[in-house]
Amino acid sequence: MAANSIAGLARAGGVGVETVRYYQRRGLLETPERGEGMRRYGDEAVRRLRFIRSAQGAGFTLEQIGELLALDAGQDRPRARELARERIADLDRKIAELKAARTGLSKLLHTCSAGDEGPCPIIAAFET
Repeated sequence: MAANSIAGLARAGGVGVETVRYYQRRGLLETPERGEGMRRYGDEAVRRLRFIRSAQGAGFTLEQIGELLALDAGQDRPRARELARERIADLDRKIAELKAARTGLSKLLHTCSAGDEGPCPIIAAFET
């Protein structure tokens, strides 16, 4: 049942109205016809908007989300699994980068804690 205005849809999806419009321009959400002067969005639009937000939270790009939405309609599980594997590989790379950054910063902190004389090694490391 189409009952939500664009503002209601945005609220239900936890986004702003401009975000809904942006997703429409990107082809991720349909723009319903005007009925009695206002567009009305149904439960499917809310479900789709929530899907988009959840997929973004998992780190998928809008292009990948568009592909996932198309796969949902076509039941292409192998491609969906491939996209998920690619995303996991990206996350693993980022985790490795973050761990390396944490290790480096911990070493700088230890060096800085060793004394209060001279320039701060933490600040000096970021200046070079």
